[in-house]
Amino acid sequence: MSPTRSAGLYVALLAALGIALIAATAAISKQGGPFQDPVVATSQPQYDAPPTAGRVRAGTPGTDGIRASLVDPAWVRKVATSTGLPEAAVRAYGHATLRLGEEQPGCRLGWTTLAGIGSIESGHGTIGGRRLGSDGRSSSPILGPALDGRPGFAAIRSTPESTTWHGDATWDHAVGPLQFIPSTWSKWAADGDGDGSSDPNDIDDAAYAAGRYLCADGHRLDSDDWGRAIFSYNHSDDYVRAVHSAAVTYAARVGSGS
Repeated sequence: MSPTRSAGLYVALLAALGIALIAATAAISKQGGPFQDPVVATSQPQYDAPPTAGRVRAGTPGTDGIRASLVDPAWVRKVATSTGLPEAAVRAYGHATLRLGEEQPGCRLGWTTLAGIGSIESGHGTIGGRRLGSDGRSSSPILGPALDGRPGFAAIRSTPESTTWHGDATWDHAVGPLQFIPSTWSKWAADGDGDGSSDPNDIDDAAYAAGRYLCADGHRLDSDDWGRAIFSYNHSDDYVRAVHSAAVTYAARVGSGS
């Protein structure tokens, strides 16, 4: 991740989200909100672990994998109805939350935090009129602008490995619904749905990888680590506020304890 990794896509999506999100973000800023200098949130918007519906084995090929909780389908439908999020996105955020809760219980990652990031990065895989399928993939790949060093963008050259993700043999692009730079994905790549592959274009994999990234270095997201963790994902105070605003909105729509 970097401050300029997907600036064009981020700005375009903020415009698409419209005045309501901008106004909510401005209100947080005017009130001081949970942010200090440097950006610090006292706690994430909501920490509620989704209900489970049994356990499944997940992992990478050639290993025994792990036993991971499976998010309750009834909860997925309820949250999708309340928030307007695609069911596939809710399932991905919920499953990632449960899995990180078992693997790194001290992190206390909430599903609304992942939903807030997904909202700002790509509208949960629906940016530009795309549809998010039940398999967790958008109807067409989501690529950020070329990271070619123009004003506001980092200059990151492609590698043969990264070109396989975005098709540009010269410059890298952020990839997928949570906008991973290929070099970051190579470090945090994860199989979120246990299908034996790790793909940043699959929101199940991307959500789990993003959760691992946020929980790194012993972050505890129900503390002032929250703002630092989000800031590490995209080095922008405005980005942290926008993610917080979106996450608070989802929490309010669903209600506490859901």
